[in-house]
Amino acid sequence: MTPTSSNLSGLYLERDGYRVLTAGDGATGLSLARQERPDLVVLDLMLPLLNGLDVCRALREESAVPIIMLTARVEEEDRLGGLDLGADDYVTKPFSPRELAARVRAVLRRAARDNPADEPQMLTVGPVELDRQYRRVRVNGAELRLTPTEFRLLALLMRRPGRIFTRDEIIDRVLGDDYDGFDRTVDAHVSSLRRKLSAAPGGSSRLIRTVYGSGYRLDHPTGVPSTTG
Repeated sequence: MTPTSSNLSGLYLERDGYRVLTAGDGATGLSLARQERPDLVVLDLMLPLLNGLDVCRALREESAVPIIMLTARVEEEDRLGGLDLGADDYVTKPFSPRELAARVRAVLRRAARDNPADEPQMLTVGPVELDRQYRRVRVNGAELRLTPTEFRLLALLMRRPGRIFTRDEIIDRVLGDDYDGFDRTVDAHVSSLRRKLSAAPGGSSRLIRTVYGSGYRLDHPTGVPSTTG
C-alpha cells in the first residue's frame, strides 16, 4: 500500500506485480492501512491533515508493517527522525519511480529473509525471548512490538551475545547489501530498540552496549544463551 500521490510510481509498482492503494492525506492513509493491512507502506512526510511522522508513529503503535518514508528534507537529522519513529528505509525527493520500486523490492526481500531455515527458531538471552518462526519477542513474558528491522537487529545480536558487531556488519546482515543509506541509520534503529527494551516490564536499555569506535554488542547477564532449533 502506498499513500503517495505519484501515479507514475504506482504504475511502476503495479508493473512489478504489487496491488497498489493510494491516499491523498495522512488521515485517509492511516485509515486505509488499518483496514487493508498492507505488506508495505510508502509514506510521504509532507501529507495534509495528518503528517507522515504522525502516521508513522500511529502505525508503529499497532503494526510492524515495513515503512519506506519519502522526504524532500535533505538534512540528516530529518531522515533520522523518521527512522527513529520506526521507518525501515527512506527515499529523498526528487526520486525516480524506478528507484522507489527498487527500494520496495529491497525492503520486502529483507523482510522475507527474517526466518532462514538453518537458524535456531528460539533465542533466549536473559529476560528476552525471540521466536523467529512466529516473529514474536517477549521480555519477562510481556510481548514486545518491533519493526521488521528491529526484529532482525535483535535476532542478530541475540545469536552471538557478547560479540561486537560493527555498523558495517549490521548494515550487511540486517539492512542487506542492497541498502543505500548512511551508517547513522544503524544508530537510529539501535536507539529505538533500546527504548522499547527499556520500556518493557523488567527490561533495560543496558542490554545493548555501545562499544565506542567499534560497534554494538548484546550483554548476557548469565553467560551462554539458550537456543532451540
